[in-house]
Amino acid sequence: MFGHEKGAFTSAIKQRKGKFEQADGGTLFLDEIGDMSLSAQAKVLRALQENRICRVGSDKDIEVNVRVVAATNKNLRHEIELGNFREDLYHRLSVIVVRVPTLKERAEDIPALTDYFIQKICAEYGMEQKKIEPKALDELCGMEWPGNIRELRNVVERLIILSDKTITLEDVNTYAVGTF
Repeated sequence: MFGHEKGAFTSAIKQRKGKFEQADGGTLFLDEIGDMSLSAQAKVLRALQENRICRVGSDKDIEVNVRVVAATNKNLRHEIELGNFREDLYHRLSVIVVRVPTLKERAEDIPALTDYFIQKICAEYGMEQKKIEPKALDELCGMEWPGNIRELRNVVERLIILSDKTITLEDVNTYAVGTF
């Protein structure tokens, strides 16, 4: 994330700019920030507070001007209580919080997303677009979807691979239900 200097460690054969330095003057997206170690959180917090970073193996600070957008599927307030996430970093990052509802909370989006994934995946595989029975789609709409849209996409891909020309309720019950 912060880069390194040539020779900073055994495999550092050349200087490498880190993500903060690469994003200087722009936006850095930190995905799954809730899984970041406490040590890494401290370094990110310092970079955000001081607008400067230091590459591994260097003694020089580099000024950076970076807007950070962070995402997580974890409840960071709960992670703070458990001691897994720094509260000061949470406050630094939570200037504007956008909560995206789970797929289960917006089941009305599942038909459109399923149609999109069927079109996209069939095109990727170079195959004729498959149809999906209304009952099969209803079954997908009633599922829990703990993995949200990524999980829906994977299930649709599985159904495309394993079903005939039309995805049936039986296909959904055989290849999708109980997979999570």
